[in-house]
Amino acid sequence: MSHTIIKKQGLARNIFMMEIKAPLVAQKHQAGQFIILRLHDKGERIPLSIVDSDKEQGTITLVIQVVGKTTKEMERCNEGDSVLDIFGPLGKPTLIHEKGTVVAIGGGLGAAPLHPILKALKKAGNRTITILGAQSKENIFWEVKMKALSHDFHITTDDGSYGEKGLVSAPLQRLLQEGTKIDRVYCIGPVFMMKAISNLTKEYKIPTIVSLNPIMVDGTGMCGGCRVTVGNDTKFACVDGPEFDGHQVDFDELHKRLQFYTKHEEFAESHLEKERHQCKLGDFNNEKE
Repeated sequence: MSHTIIKKQGLARNIFMMEIKAPLVAQKHQAGQFIILRLHDKGERIPLSIVDSDKEQGTITLVIQVVGKTTKEMERCNEGDSVLDIFGPLGKPTLIHEKGTVVAIGGGLGAAPLHPILKALKKAGNRTITILGAQSKENIFWEVKMKALSHDFHITTDDGSYGEKGLVSAPLQRLLQEGTKIDRVYCIGPVFMMKAISNLTKEYKIPTIVSLNPIMVDGTGMCGGCRVTVGNDTKFACVDGPEFDGHQVDFDELHKRLQFYTKHEEFAESHLEKERHQCKLGDFNNEKE
């Protein structure tokens, strides 16, 4: 069963959105879950967070950052083209706790998977404080969308081109020093960012949930590629996560594991220009230049 691309839209530098027809996934999707996608019959399987879904239209929304071979191939796709396989929804949904004050932190692309969580938190009656961070102004997206779900909203950029100059930890640190009562923190973004936030909230004994995106292959826990250490236990992000207690995650180990296939990824990306294909199902052509 192929899945038609209904809408494609650029959001920021090297970041774009796709709405794809996937009615079975849309019917079951809950905040915090993801899919594994295969673009064509010779493509790799990659995990992507579901950032929104429409049960009536039977669509799911993905936000993709162009970082490797498959995402570059997806960038070339157009509305009306098809994706071969979409497997999901996978992972455990976000646990939405009782009413309170929650801080939702998204770094870079992490703002996208944070959106459905933020929506669910506000719907449950929580007071939501959102902090978004990016390298610069041109990397920011969905500001209006996220702001509409927030009682208090902050933006930081590394270069100071928009919002507050600095890291996402700065507004959080300020809130804590001002005595703001925070019941829980949700954090999605680069490994170093999630580690820094978790270290900060641990000092204040604030429960902190992080969403991990390690290397995945099958999405069922069979391959073991997505294993992470949480406390003294080995967990598999595809079936036990992707969300875990940030105070228990071994972020250093996670960072090392994410580097395992760097050379292979660089090789695949370097050979992408030697391949010609269309996104439509069955139109793959591996003719050499």
